[in-house]
Amino acid sequence: MEITVDHIRNKLTTEIGAVHVEVEDTSPNRCAASFKVLVVSPQFEGKPLLQRHRMVNTCLAEELKEIHAFEQKTLTPEQWEKQRAS
Repeated sequence: MEITVDHIRNKLTTEIGAVHVEVEDTSPNRCAASFKVLVVSPQFEGKPLLQRHRMVNTCLAEELKEIHAFEQKTLTPEQWEKQRAS
């Protein structure tokens, strides 16, 4: 399975109900598949950071078997709006 930016974005949007997803392929700077993501979802409301990251990791469990490095930032829509405003 070839893992693409669009594949990751679509899966997070569909399975986690993300309202905003940014995916950056950082593979050219590394020796293997590497991605950096920002995921904004109302499903993260009231959940600690570790639980949010576990949700993303569970969603992308098959893909993570092929990804060498994966960096993620998870925000609620309210946190995203505050971050964008500053």
